[in-house]
Amino acid sequence: TYSPKVFIPLTMLCRDKCGYCTFAQPPARLEQPYLSPDQVLTIAKRGAASGCHEALFTLGERPELRYDIAADWLRNNGYDSTVHYLHNMAKLVLDETGLLPHANAGALYKDELAMLRRVSPSQGMMIETLRDDLECHRGAPDKVPQRRLDTLEFAGELNIPFTTGILVGIGESREDRIAALEAIAASHERHGHVQEVIVQNFLPKPRTGMQHEPACDGDEYLWSIAVARQILPPEIHLQAPPNLSDDFGVLLTAGIDDWGGVSPITADHVNPERPWPDLDKLRAVTERAGRALAPRLTIYPEFIADVGLSDAPRWIHADLRFRVLDRSDAEGLGRDDPGAIWPEKVTAADVVHDGAEVVLVGHRSTQWYSGANNAPPQLVGRARVDAEGRKVRDVIERSRTLHGPVGEVLRGVELGDELTEAEIVTLFRARGPEMLAVARAADELRHATVGDEVTWVHNRNINYTNVCTFKCKFCGFSKGPLSLNLRGTPYLLTLDDIAQRAREAWELGATEVTLQGGIHPDFDGDYYIDVTRAVKQAVPDMHVHGFTALEVTEGARRLGEPLPSYLLRLKQAGLSSLPGTAAEILDDDVRAVLCSDKVNTDEWLEAHRAAHSVGLRSNVTMMFGSVESPVSWAKHLVRTRALQRETGGFTEFVGLPFVHMASPIYLQR
Repeated sequence: TYSPKVFIPLTMLCRDKCGYCTFAQPPARLEQPYLSPDQVLTIAKRGAASGCHEALFTLGERPELRYDIAADWLRNNGYDSTVHYLHNMAKLVLDETGLLPHANAGALYKDELAMLRRVSPSQGMMIETLRDDLECHRGAPDKVPQRRLDTLEFAGELNIPFTTGILVGIGESREDRIAALEAIAASHERHGHVQEVIVQNFLPKPRTGMQHEPACDGDEYLWSIAVARQILPPEIHLQAPPNLSDDFGVLLTAGIDDWGGVSPITADHVNPERPWPDLDKLRAVTERAGRALAPRLTIYPEFIADVGLSDAPRWIHADLRFRVLDRSDAEGLGRDDPGAIWPEKVTAADVVHDGAEVVLVGHRSTQWYSGANNAPPQLVGRARVDAEGRKVRDVIERSRTLHGPVGEVLRGVELGDELTEAEIVTLFRARGPEMLAVARAADELRHATVGDEVTWVHNRNINYTNVCTFKCKFCGFSKGPLSLNLRGTPYLLTLDDIAQRAREAWELGATEVTLQGGIHPDFDGDYYIDVTRAVKQAVPDMHVHGFTALEVTEGARRLGEPLPSYLLRLKQAGLSSLPGTAAEILDDDVRAVLCSDKVNTDEWLEAHRAAHSVGLRSNVTMMFGSVESPVSWAKHLVRTRALQRETGGFTEFVGLPFVHMASPIYLQR
């Protein structure tokens, strides 16, 4: 992983004087003691426009305690401290750009960490070393080991995802590094809060107290990384900065799994003489080592596993929940489609005929999302123009042989093995070359199973009402707060209206109508039978595809009739097949968030089992891309596969990407 970031040096004043540091500067070398809010926002907006996810705030520690100019500036601008100003600038960046702040403010007290937790999903501070007698820290009161250990402990007590680390080559010994790593591990064992540890090599810099000291030895550096991987709990990620090593690919062999922050627009202000490698080189080096490069957020996936399913997640403040979800993918890593994500501000939701128009203001995001006007990025195959000037796509190129878990699962597929839930999750998590291999295998299975014909049906969708007593949080028909105005003008089609729409569809060449709508409070089960008859009387040869598992279950319940008996009556009235909608995700933990009052997983499966038992076919749908994870997708597939093996009644699988723009769960953020 790496974090696409923008580097914001809020102040280069610092009360500490470290022998290796070129970041800290005296007031005489600075035009002003702190970046102004406008300067902070300018940098952040450039980062957001470039597709970054992180705003890294780096700053000197407590300069107001050393420099009057810093204390005066803070007082004149209404701030109690540097940390107070940092809090306000992090909130400004969060609100105006959507970038997620990472506060790297040094040794802080508990109340300061708590204040920053409201605006920063993660925080950080390097332990550096537990030696208290090193020459390089002689003028640095904030580098006293116990001060830094206290900060690490406070962060754990406050449930703050924390980044820390050690420096290698500043005069410490191997034993000293081991002691520091063991102290970090011990704090994490108590609180579970250390998300990553940075192992950083010392490089001498001009005009510093250590400019004539030798650089960290390469073998010693690799030894330190390897030992860190052995000492630290496996869930703690290990980072080494790629710009501080000429041959940074070798770092992967020592045990790291993260490159840290890489910025497309700002320098590494802590190591300005060492530019970051460009992403193409970073990706090439990573893939040569058999890995896939993936962007992450400031906060690691393990710490946001409950964010989509809980209003009060453990590891981040509730105010940050939506901001983190907006930038994360289904695995909790950073969205990595090209383009920028800007925070949308909802100003109104106006009724437009029988629907609604949601008014959003602010920058328009350029990154693709479901329902966007721009085409999604092409992830597989190569685009070319054929002899007639049409844009076509080549068959997916065969990826190189894979040796990891994805390759192992695909070899099982070739042998005809049935995939387990865990193996399906492995395929869903494929990235880079592995994702191409999964696509190729799927393409070959498609060719072997159904050939090269692609079918479609000429269909008209008839929604007979937009009034609904249920509260699905993704649906504009939902009985959500009236203030959202999502439903539009309430309507209920008459049977004559429905019959007329079926006739119009037939005259235009349709062979099928789909019937579904809200669960109207006045409906009983006979309503759906009457609707079916109305269509078949108007157009006897029309295929009637209708009524979700929720509708037929609710219809039977309101009549007090067994579901198989009710479905048989629907079939006798002319119903031909059922849509798979109302499935959403067949994972009840997710359904509790999206549609808590709807049919649960077992009830959805039972409705389709009953339909198949009376001779009605149906399909499987899966809505993905809201708050669920690849584990939920795999559960959905395993459960529907089991029912298909039992009944053989499903005709197709329909993937439905979540469309956010007018959904209550998005607008109620």
